[in-house]
Amino acid sequence: MRKLGAPAATLTLLVGLLAGLSPSPAGASYDDERAEQRRAVPQLRVTTVANNLDIPWDVRPIGEGRLLFTERTRAKLTMIEADGDLRTINFPSEKVWTSGETGLMGLAIDPGFAENRRIYTCQGWKLGGGKKDIRVIAWKMNKGLTATTEPKVLVKGLPTVSGRHGGCRLLMAKNGALLVGTGDAAQTKNPQSLRSFGGKTLRLNPQNGKPWPSNPWAGREGRKRYIYTYGHRNVQGLAQRADGTLWSVEHGTYRDDEINKLGARRNFGWRPGPGYNESPPMTNFSIPGRQWGAVWSSGNPTIATSGADFVAGKGWGSLKGTLAVGCLAGSRLMFVKLTAEGELRWTKAPSRLRDFGRLRGVTAYRGGLLVTTSNGGGNDKILRVRPAR
Repeated sequence: MRKLGAPAATLTLLVGLLAGLSPSPAGASYDDERAEQRRAVPQLRVTTVANNLDIPWDVRPIGEGRLLFTERTRAKLTMIEADGDLRTINFPSEKVWTSGETGLMGLAIDPGFAENRRIYTCQGWKLGGGKKDIRVIAWKMNKGLTATTEPKVLVKGLPTVSGRHGGCRLLMAKNGALLVGTGDAAQTKNPQSLRSFGGKTLRLNPQNGKPWPSNPWAGREGRKRYIYTYGHRNVQGLAQRADGTLWSVEHGTYRDDEINKLGARRNFGWRPGPGYNESPPMTNFSIPGRQWGAVWSSGNPTIATSGADFVAGKGWGSLKGTLAVGCLAGSRLMFVKLTAEGELRWTKAPSRLRDFGRLRGVTAYRGGLLVTTSNGGGNDKILRVRPAR
């Protein structure tokens, strides 16, 4: 069985982190590479949109200059008005189960929000008898945009035990599907089991919670119907490029954070050993079947890659079209240049973004980026990053 991989990615990254720019892959035109490197990396302007936050996990624009964001451990949903004022949304925070890496996490906005005021959240949830799970819920905001109403559970039973490896990133794809990136809950069997939602990307209809019709196992029974890809450890970022391709970012063990190009039925090869032994590689090509290697891998040590989005707008120079990735342990914003075919070209991490500590969420916004810090202690911020024109 043919197995795909990218063994050069780790070496490429190490060079990139040390030099600020990794070399192009073999076969790229020397002249094209030189031209690419001559394009300036712009000076970046960083401003604070909101502060005194505690682990803001996701932030999304909802139109008219307003933003919504989640705070993981506080389990709060907050709006930033166009004038910068913050307003806490009436949201059932008391029902959110928070522990470790799990709480109120991913956020997505319906494309028809201006008319239907519909949003989606992924969070830990308290069940009866001390039980809990992670679930994706659709909400309708009231007319005054002060409260969430009419909750509808789209998918439930995402595994959690201690709160470790809870995922949970949401992405509204251009075709209307809602993607959900999950964690494996630090349980050995979850990533490779098609009976578990753990360690997967799921794809579903956001209006009714049914599996997306073109999912690879849509006609089957049970949880398998929802699965798009599997063999993940802890998906932290999801992004869609202008060409429609889908990408995930996930945490490695002590090695090999990954960026993966998604595709139906792909197995990205994470299978921990008995007792959740994390010594196997993130992409284990020795397990049965076909595994897909990462497009980019951090090597050892990891930098805890997290949220991500593609860069668009004027003034970005050589960074335009790159995948911007927040890094927690690495305390940087990493820009990843990918070819049209989805291969790694280079990485850059501008020094301007190395002074804010742990960076988690990344969202494209008005020709720039919204970036959340994740330092805890009530000292976090939402930053706006733009080229300095």
